[in-house]
Order: sequence, then structure tokens, then C-alpha cells
Amino acid sequence: MLMAPLKVCVVGAGAIGGYLAGKLALSGHEVSVIARGSHLDAIRLRGLTLVDQSGNRAVARVAHASDCLSAARSQNYLFLAVKSHQLANIAQELFECYDNSTTVVTLQNGIPWWYFHGHGGEHEGRQLSSVDPDGRLSRFIPARRVIGAVVHKAACLLEPGVVLHTDVASDTFPLGELDGSNTARIRTISDALENAGIRAPVVDRIRDEKWYKLWGNMVFNPVCALTHANCKEFFELEETQRLGLALMEEARAVAEKLGVRFTATPLDRMERTRAVGAIQPSMLQDTEAGRQLEVEAMLGAIVELGRLTHTDIPRVQAMYACTKLLASVIGNRRVQIVPKRLDQGS
Repeated sequence: MLMAPLKVCVVGAGAIGGYLAGKLALSGHEVSVIARGSHLDAIRLRGLTLVDQSGNRAVARVAHASDCLSAARSQNYLFLAVKSHQLANIAQELFECYDNSTTVVTLQNGIPWWYFHGHGGEHEGRQLSSVDPDGRLSRFIPARRVIGAVVHKAACLLEPGVVLHTDVASDTFPLGELDGSNTARIRTISDALENAGIRAPVVDRIRDEKWYKLWGNMVFNPVCALTHANCKEFFELEETQRLGLALMEEARAVAEKLGVRFTATPLDRMERTRAVGAIQPSMLQDTEAGRQLEVEAMLGAIVELGRLTHTDIPRVQAMYACTKLLASVIGNRRVQIVPKRLDQGS
């Protein structure tokens, strides 16, 4: 049965956001995007072009493309595709975009600000100071509006307005209500994504999915940012592989005390990343571009949860300290930390 078109806005229409926006627009939904700079100019002029690994191209025309969140008013669904540390800058503007039924789908990596909302138990409703230090996110992005999501998808911007993406069997966007319920709104957006060619299963334990993704983020992002190694180079040394497994085991100890159930092992998670080859994790890309690093959601929150659960996690704490120092150097000096390439001479 054909579904009625939804009004959807993707806030942060970069690689992943642009892919989602393009696929939903191609399937007939009224899609708006919030982007900026030359990428926004290209979308306005030529639309969003999606290119798969075989070189097939599809051009999607969006209903609205803007750098202003006022364009996001009165949407059925808002997809937040910006990084976790960028949310505080837009939270209050987002609050002004809601109508009575607007649902917010969060795509950020790491531990989210809403982690203990709908969690149940002794920590229900607890605010995480690492990712929401002043409570701004909890105030302006109410948990009752939120559907959690996890991104298992590789994509990058080839050029402004053009998203290169893979199509592999493991690509998924699991969705979950924070309390694990199966609601009409989550079934609707899951169906819309599935009809657009995006696997988006509804899960009743979204935090399990978040931790599985975080296992990879907390290892490959900081290690590669600190060493400038890509993921293929990471696996060339037994020492870094052992470090990665140890970091994941420490994180697992924290997560399991919070009721998380892992259906895979750290070795399984490592092998999944080994299979993707010589990619540059996002934190390495941000280091080389001189951008703010996504430290707190990927590491700082684990340290905070370690304290909360009285779990000894010395390797995670050390990785957090080193990565936070790297972020401080980048921010304070306003520098791009790009290693000298071999072909640049002496």
C-alpha cells in the first residue's frame, strides 16, 4: 500500500544526512535540508546527487534547501544529522520548529544526552554532564519527541551536492523508541525509510545498538586521530589490535552494568571494521581539517558512566585524556594537524 508523503527535514545534510534526504526525496516525500556553504549552493542549483559504488547516479530534488532552521517548521520528522557537539548550538532554534506532532530522529554517534530517559531503574532521567553539561539539550530537544537511531552506513561527499555511498548487506539504520515501545510514529518512519530503499528495522533495545556502534567509534576514531593512521594501517600492528580489544572490554564492563546486552564480541566488532579497508574515521578527518572533535560523546560519556557504575576503565580514561588534549590543541591554536606526505619532499 502506498503511504502518504511525509514532511521531513534533515538538519545537517552532509554525507549521511544527504544520503537520507536524497533517498526520501526520490521516493516521493517532501524533504527539506539544512546545509551551508558551497554544498548548499550546489543542492539549490542541481539537487542532491547520490552515487553508489558502481557509479550509478540519481538526482533528487528537495522541496527546500536552506542554512536557516526556520525552514524546518511544521515537519512530521526532523532528522538530526549534525555531530553531537554541534547540537547545543542549534537546540533552542530547533525548539521553535516543533508543532504538536513533530518527531526528532537522532543520528549522532556515541552516548546521547537522552540515554537515561525512558531507561527505567535507578538512573531514570539522569542528566549526563559530559554530553549535556547545562541541560540545554534536555530542555530544547524533549525526550518525548525523540526516536533514537544508529547509522551503519559508509558515505562521503565527493564534491558539493554529491554524496558517494556504498550499498552492502550490512547497511542499516536501526530505530528505537527510548522506552522500547512500538509506536505508530516509529512504524511510519521505518516504513518510509524501507520504501526508500534504506533498511531501518524497529528495535526494542536501542541502547544495545548504540553501544555496539560505540565500540568501533571509541577505538578507531581516537586512535586514528592521534596517530594519523587509517583503519587498514591500524590492523597492521598487533599492538593496536590488542589495545582496541582492551578498550572494548572496558566499555563492555560499563555497559553491562547498565543492562546492555551484546550479541557480538569485541573481536567481531574489530573484524567488521577490518573489512572496510583504508577508511579515515571522522575524528581523523576533523583533526586534519582543524575542526572540533567529537570527544565527549565517544569517550567522555564512557568515563562518566564508568564513575557512575564504579567500573575501573584505565585505558578508556587514558584515551580520553589524550584525545581531549588533542582537541584542546586544535581549538586553542586554530590549527589543522596534517602529517607531511611522503611525496612532499624534505
